[in-house]
Amino acid sequence: MPLPPPPFLTAHKSLARRDPTLAALIKRVGPCTLQPNPAAFHVLTWSIISQQISIKAAASVARKVKKLCGRRGVRPGRLEELADDELRACGLSAGKLLSIRSLSRYFLENRSLIRRLKDMPDADVIEALVPIRGIGVWTAQMFLMFSLGRPDVLPVADLGLRAGVRDVYGHPDLPTADSLTALAEPWRPFRSVATWYFWRSRGFTEAE
Repeated sequence: MPLPPPPFLTAHKSLARRDPTLAALIKRVGPCTLQPNPAAFHVLTWSIISQQISIKAAASVARKVKKLCGRRGVRPGRLEELADDELRACGLSAGKLLSIRSLSRYFLENRSLIRRLKDMPDADVIEALVPIRGIGVWTAQMFLMFSLGRPDVLPVADLGLRAGVRDVYGHPDLPTADSLTALAEPWRPFRSVATWYFWRSRGFTEAE
């Protein structure tokens, strides 16, 4: 398996120096292994499929969709060619089918914008993606991390991050968005990497 790119592979050193509590978690987990996937459509399709179902169930649906799409894989144009009944037979709910249709049309109709995403500021990427049905701020933040490899994303609404921070720091309650933002200031500019460590503290993997 190839090594993850900087700064994911090396950011733990800076984080450990800045936050002693996080340093203990880093020592237990080891270097960050997050490897961003540049296939934007694939990452966003997976995000929609995996909403509100288990990873195992989402993987089953994704495999069926991929098989249905054929040897060239899951692509916007191919999804547009498939009938609703074919996609529903893969296990997609009515709502997720509409979201995937919205996503594929968006990619087909905004090719120039999609190509520019990798060069846009984080806030602009989020603004560009949230008009797509089924993609909110959290999903757009996951895209920033898992596809574009942005190192300084802090998804304050993410339950896994909030629970990890509560447990690692020994807090009685889940942190609020404001308190989490303040706590995370020393983690800049590697808040994505810090988030990954708190996910790992909860036993989550990259697919989750």
